[in-house]
Amino acid sequence: MSPADETHDFDAVVVRLGALGDVALTTGVLAWWGRSRNMRFGVITRERFAPLFNGHPAVSRVIALDEAKMQSGWLTMANALAREFGNLPLVDLHANGRTLLLASMWHGKYRKYPKFSLQRRLFRLFRFRAAGKRLLSCTVPQRYALALDDTPPPAGEVLPVITVSEEERAQARAFLREEGLSRPDRPLVALHPYATHPNKAWPEARWIELAGLLEAADVDYVVVGVNRTRFMADEAGPRDLTNASSLRATCALLAEADVCVTGDSGPMHLASGVGTPVVALFGPTTRHWGFFPSGPRDTVLERPLRCRPCDVHGGSTCRKGQECLKTIAATEVMDAVMRLVANVPSL
Repeated sequence: MSPADETHDFDAVVVRLGALGDVALTTGVLAWWGRSRNMRFGVITRERFAPLFNGHPAVSRVIALDEAKMQSGWLTMANALAREFGNLPLVDLHANGRTLLLASMWHGKYRKYPKFSLQRRLFRLFRFRAAGKRLLSCTVPQRYALALDDTPPPAGEVLPVITVSEEERAQARAFLREEGLSRPDRPLVALHPYATHPNKAWPEARWIELAGLLEAADVDYVVVGVNRTRFMADEAGPRDLTNASSLRATCALLAEADVCVTGDSGPMHLASGVGTPVVALFGPTTRHWGFFPSGPRDTVLERPLRCRPCDVHGGSTCRKGQECLKTIAATEVMDAVMRLVANVPSL
């Protein structure tokens, strides 16, 4: 039997290699297809993102790729993947150069999602209304769903799904208690003050001010995320867990939190995946790009400036001094947080 003739315990292979948030968003559409189509999947992704799929109800296997080998030998790696899994359908939720090369070697059926690339360019450069309307019609998870579905499912049906075990949650609770970071009679807020692109980050001074407001209100908080420096370390003390927890541990901490405050980031989608409402601060990017959180209790804070969106990913240089984010006051964020924690049943 040749590798392409082997049988597997899943119905199709899904590939998504991108950033943390992009991969987190695939978890919702996979769960949707599991419910609506009774399908199970093998998922090809980067090794560091593979833990996101632990315990996922529609994922039978994760094919975790070594990133160093991806950089130096993608052609060989893609050929090996096609030989082992190519008898199955391939669902491409990335559609970039690497995955298109993989598709060219694949033996089975191939489907990819519509990226709306033309509409994004037309709207960003010229603000074409028709392009904007099309972009607003679908979130990114809904666009993912169009790889197999003729029409997008409701946004609420494709929210991220990250399964955190009771053991992981118990470990998170124990850690928080031991460090004095969480008390049974107080809400817990997770803060993620980092961004891949600096223009997407709420200013440091605002985060420090928000931390002070939380302390004054006797609200517990922890800082989570990965960054080169822990810029809140002096102010947050032991509460700053930057670079101090694994991806799974971070998900468990987010699951224990009552609210997550973040920018347009991967951890925003992690919080959604574990069912924690977010207060999301959006600046260079807007709802048109499809990354707004869609949970029933999620809150987005933004400013209606004509220059927004200025970039697809927020990496361009801002000519207005980050007015879109700097004008969001810490008190405004605090008010949004308190509205959410006021409705937590256990408090």
